[in-house]
Amino acid sequence: MTHLRKPLLAGILGMALALAACSSGGSGQSGESGGTASNSGAATTVTLRLWDEGAAGAYEESLAAFHEQNPDIAVETSVVPWSDYFTKLRTDIAAGSMDDLFWINNSSYTSYAKSGNMVNIDEALGAEARDQWDANVVKAFTLDDTLWGVPQLSDAGIALYYNKTLLDEAGVTPDDLANAKWSPQGGDDTLINLLKKLTKDDSGNTADSADFNADSITQYGYNAAQDLQAIMLPFIGSNGGTFQNGDRFTFSDARTTQAMQYVVDLITKEHVAPSAADTNMDGEFTRNQFLQGNMAIFQSGLYNLATIAESADFEWGTALLPEGPAGRVSVTNGIVVAGNAKSENPEAVAEVLEWLGSQEGNEYIGKNGTNLPAVTAAQQVYFDFWKDKGIDIQPFFDVVADGAPTIDPPVGDNFTAASAAYTEVLNEVFQGRVPVAEGMKTADEKANAAMNGE
Repeated sequence: MTHLRKPLLAGILGMALALAACSSGGSGQSGESGGTASNSGAATTVTLRLWDEGAAGAYEESLAAFHEQNPDIAVETSVVPWSDYFTKLRTDIAAGSMDDLFWINNSSYTSYAKSGNMVNIDEALGAEARDQWDANVVKAFTLDDTLWGVPQLSDAGIALYYNKTLLDEAGVTPDDLANAKWSPQGGDDTLINLLKKLTKDDSGNTADSADFNADSITQYGYNAAQDLQAIMLPFIGSNGGTFQNGDRFTFSDARTTQAMQYVVDLITKEHVAPSAADTNMDGEFTRNQFLQGNMAIFQSGLYNLATIAESADFEWGTALLPEGPAGRVSVTNGIVVAGNAKSENPEAVAEVLEWLGSQEGNEYIGKNGTNLPAVTAAQQVYFDFWKDKGIDIQPFFDVVADGAPTIDPPVGDNFTAASAAYTEVLNEVFQGRVPVAEGMKTADEKANAAMNGE
């Protein structure tokens, strides 16, 4: 998705680390920028590829520590932009020039696992190794009872960031947010009224006022948009809908369509969120509006936490996401590092995978609060970082606590093509140009055709 992480993460959102070529001739040199994580004088050099520029330094520190303990293995790093990452991944694997190790998300790994291009982690490290890693990430990367990557990052769940000043001005409390409910049938819906109080035009009229001018909005209540990880999946799941059945898309499921009708109405009917003309074209538009003080509530994940903490010049906090008819249902995402099954250095690859899956190796990712480690014993450094900052991140974890319902992130051998197909349709739906039910049916047809390679 973690983008998902496009923001997924999102943003996450992203860039890619691609560790340089194997000195013994095993791997390709596909990275666009890079650094050396350890001494190139080692007997064996292996390479790693990721898409997060911000994580590059953490990995270089981790791998330098690994090299100190394993001087016969060197690991080199380089960075490939997110925009090119999966295209280069596909072409490099096909050409036999892929790096020894590489990041991959759950939406894209299945075809490589099925085609024998990824190391079987249960065989390489032992089936018991998975017990030390985040269970949700392990589940997402398990196919046919086999784990195909070593968990590195977890996104936890989706929650609300709020601008306390804007809430205070509207007479809305954090408890009001934490208790907010939404319903496609109306009834006990409290979310829309809250969002109307938090939306203003250039005359200061709120969206619940008869004088409100929807053509001159200066403050938005919410970030309703075509954001798969932060908005679409939580609303679908919280209405008891589905995004996929297996790898078949189910957009036209009645509850899924209801949820998307509600989200689109927040934009086109209630006018409490920015126009899709802006958000369809810019995945960071709503986050920027929040950071500029022009949006009261920003629903997102931990992948935006560091940016908000660094850039927001107002008092802000976090709260649980709204409760739907099926409860509060979030998606949770993660990223793994996969081993190239065609590497000429399988023993060295296994050694590095074991390190990156250990508490010591994974802690580097979380110590500056940028990413949540997926090794459970390594997560405390991340919790300690934000606790020291006085920031409450518990809502992101409460929504995916043990026993809490979740909606699965998307999967499929041709997900990239399918995503492009349904996004083209949903762009029109979110702008109000195509009726929601009609658009969801069309999105179903086009996405499933693309998934089937048609």
